[in-house]
Amino acid sequence: MATSVVSPADASLRESGSQPLSRRGRRRELLIAAGFLAPALILLGALVVYPMVYTLVRSFYSARGDEFVGWDNYVTMFTSDSTFTAIRNNIIWVVVAPVLCTSLGLIFAVLMDRIRWSTAFKLIIFMPMAISMLAAGVIFRGMFQEDPEIGVVNAVVVAAKEAFSDTSSYPGAKPRPDVGVSVDRDLISADASLAPGESQDFPLVGIRVTDLPDDSTQAAPAPAASDGQITGTVWLDFVPGGGGVNGQIDPGEAGLPGVRVDVVGPDGVAGSAITEADGTYVVEGLDPGEYRVALPAANFTTGASGVPWLSSTFITAVVILSYVWIWAGFAMVMIASGLSAMDRTLQEAARVDGATEWKVFTRITVPLLAPVLVVVFVTLIINVLKIFDLVYVIPPGNAKPAANVIAVEMWTVSFGGGNNQGLGSALAILLLVMVLPFMWINVRRFKAEREG
Repeated sequence: MATSVVSPADASLRESGSQPLSRRGRRRELLIAAGFLAPALILLGALVVYPMVYTLVRSFYSARGDEFVGWDNYVTMFTSDSTFTAIRNNIIWVVVAPVLCTSLGLIFAVLMDRIRWSTAFKLIIFMPMAISMLAAGVIFRGMFQEDPEIGVVNAVVVAAKEAFSDTSSYPGAKPRPDVGVSVDRDLISADASLAPGESQDFPLVGIRVTDLPDDSTQAAPAPAASDGQITGTVWLDFVPGGGGVNGQIDPGEAGLPGVRVDVVGPDGVAGSAITEADGTYVVEGLDPGEYRVALPAANFTTGASGVPWLSSTFITAVVILSYVWIWAGFAMVMIASGLSAMDRTLQEAARVDGATEWKVFTRITVPLLAPVLVVVFVTLIINVLKIFDLVYVIPPGNAKPAANVIAVEMWTVSFGGGNNQGLGSALAILLLVMVLPFMWINVRRFKAEREG
């Protein structure tokens, strides 16, 4: 008598009173699943797949789209100087910006475990993420203006230069004629040589009274020079309202404080002094001999000026700095989440064994955070490859070509005056090809984490 074999699965189905799904039932479930997925698939096709396919096809047509040109747009793209500049800048972005953001995010995340006010620290660092890229671009363009009256960065630079400078600036100053002082190779110097114990005055003109320093006072005759000294007065030989005698110190004439006076001997500068508020100076410690007294040209330059941060030389660095300011907070939060989930017993064990904090950080903390660091780094690379807002807003007109990137070049040739959507589509495909490898790395990483 034959016996039938019942599989465990069929036995469990019979015990539960259910039967295997029929073909009709499986079809019904597939239809239900397709119904739920249909809206998402339609949106995905309309907003992602169709634009990608259309852009690829459009890249093989002319600017107006009415003539098939084959690979001409790609040839034009790779023979254009502006495209080469954009690709070079994108490479700089990929090398610099993600490294800086990830490194700062790691440092900030580790520091948050060491300070009491970590919540306030996180808020300060993450706050720029709440500002749009357009607004951040406007902020940084204003901060880095060359005019110190507008740009806060150059205001600090100019203030530092003036604080460490030992001379005041009197641009446009020149000696009054026929008073024994003349200009020689940008130096205002005495015509005759002097010996220690003598005096040399410098009556100057060409300076506005309104430009005088606040500490300037009535000019005064210099004290009598003793052995080893040369004295004198540097003053503005002009009386507001008129009057006075040329070459003489008259009431109402102001001394010029902060002017450097050099006494030059056969072997170079033998001594120097800075004028007081009344314009007087005393150079001491001179050996017997003949000297020439001069006012260096540094006294009469236009003064400290701002650095042209928004010029073609520095513009890419300024734009990358603005990006790091915004995205360092993102990297910090992502890395901090990985740090909070990390097993701290390994760190404590290393400290017990005598490891320094630097070794704990480099040998344990960083390797354990490696998966998170890779995700953050690759995400930032994808982001910087598509950078547009900051590069479009921050550079002024004359610096835009030097700061160009692929996304801005694509917009410019398509809609910003070029009106060549064939070439713009080719640039879009180039950008897609550059982004795809990093997207693939991220997808593989997410898949490995899910399976692990």
